[in-house]
Amino acid sequence: MTYRSFLILLAASGSLALLGGAFFFQALGWAPCAMCLWQRWPHAAAIALGALGFVLPGPILPALGGLAAATTAGLGLYHSGVERDWWEGPSSCTGDAGALGGLTGESLLPGAADAPALVLCDTFEPFFLGLTMANWNAILSAILVLIWIAAARAR
Repeated sequence: MTYRSFLILLAASGSLALLGGAFFFQALGWAPCAMCLWQRWPHAAAIALGALGFVLPGPILPALGGLAAATTAGLGLYHSGVERDWWEGPSSCTGDAGALGGLTGESLLPGAADAPALVLCDTFEPFFLGLTMANWNAILSAILVLIWIAAARAR
């Protein structure tokens, strides 16, 4: 195995681990918000690019893998800022619902009690060492960007 192939395998495996961890914690009951789901798609792309880049030569696929990792890192950073009230997030998944805040789901929509819970994107829920899952995704994905860049530069 070449150094380039090792780096691609390492970076794609990192995305696989982060994506697998997200699904694992979702299975344990940690429901994802909309922005959490957005962060998963670039990891899926990075895994696919890693599979292709592992067998095809050239710097393009590792560079695209780095772009995918940078995208999810950026989304994680944006989500982190929304969680910590550094900036506003999309109105579709943030806020307190104004005057509707005191109503139950059942009173707003019959049968809503059976629907999955809506998780707001601006809810700060520390996961490990005082950081949220979005924080960890941003940090670890930024590291994956560096690995992808090294793979693209490797001969």
